[in-house]
Formats: sequence, structure tokens, C-alpha cells
Amino acid sequence: MESFSASMDLVQFIGKLGDLKDEHYHLILVQSAIIELLIDKGFFSRQELERKITDMDQLMTDSPYPMA
Repeated sequence: MESFSASMDLVQFIGKLGDLKDEHYHLILVQSAIIELLIDKGFFSRQELERKITDMDQLMTDSPYPMA
């Protein structure tokens, strides 16, 4: 019976992971659509967006705290 319970836990975990993947896809789709609309309407250019992404990525990868 313990094996059945572990199997059901795994099935539930896989189902939740699938739900998260669907949610992630829809969020990225909405985000992409909003960005495209903002670019199309002239709020900023694709180059400005790419520079900002690079800047923010650099902030995330370069920790302000030294690692010992």
C-alpha cells in the first residue's frame, strides 16, 4: 500500500508540474504580447529593450556580495 501512495504522490507531482508549465507558457505569451504592443506604439524600441534586458541580467549575475 505504501508503494501505491508513493506512486500517487508522483502522479500528483507530475500533474502539478504540467500545470505550472501551462501557466508559465501563458504568462510568457501575455508578456510577449504586451512588449510587442508597447514597441509597436513607440513607447520604446527593441534596441532599448535589449539594452535594458542586458543591464538587468548583469545585475542578476554579478552579485554585490563577495563570495568567500
